[in-house]
Amino acid sequence: MKPVSIDIDVIIQRATPLINQHAHEIQPFGHLVRMPIALSEAACNSAVENLNQLLADTASLRDLYKKHHWQLLGATFAQLHLLFDKHYEEQNQIVDAIAERIQALGGVSIATAHDVAEMTFVPRAPKGREAVPTQISRLLHAHEIVLREARTMARQAAEHADDGTNDLIVSDIIRKNEAQVWFVAEHVVDAPLVRAQ
Repeated sequence: MKPVSIDIDVIIQRATPLINQHAHEIQPFGHLVRMPIALSEAACNSAVENLNQLLADTASLRDLYKKHHWQLLGATFAQLHLLFDKHYEEQNQIVDAIAERIQALGGVSIATAHDVAEMTFVPRAPKGREAVPTQISRLLHAHEIVLREARTMARQAAEHADDGTNDLIVSDIIRKNEAQVWFVAEHVVDAPLVRAQ
């Protein structure tokens, strides 16, 4: 039996990461790849455009929850700290579902903070800390933006017979946002804490 010769340079070369690689985009933003999902190109185009807007606004809402989670203060700190983090996680799941639906339709989803900032209709919050009622008002306004868009976009998806997009918008986006609005809005009801009036 012959001894096996090992070329250590070849082994090292195979184990070396290939870094600093560059290439052209394989699918430009705004262009569809036709997927065999039995939907018209017009339906896919409409859904991708709408969903990218919803993605930008949902990502903005999600990030507002994290900002306010970090910057809370006052008597309701512990309760809202946990609630805002829970809502952040739920919005993060919605962000992922929207982006995956865009890809399934043959589109390209926005993906970075720059894209979100460029597209969102949710007003930018100041960098500094705000009072809790202001934080809550800001969150409720962002939810209202998302819900207004979602209702319109769900109807458009239904008109295109795009049941998958319609279901995502109604079942995940609208229902989750409505529930979150309810939980958050109750924190700014001016109700007595100790004695009924």
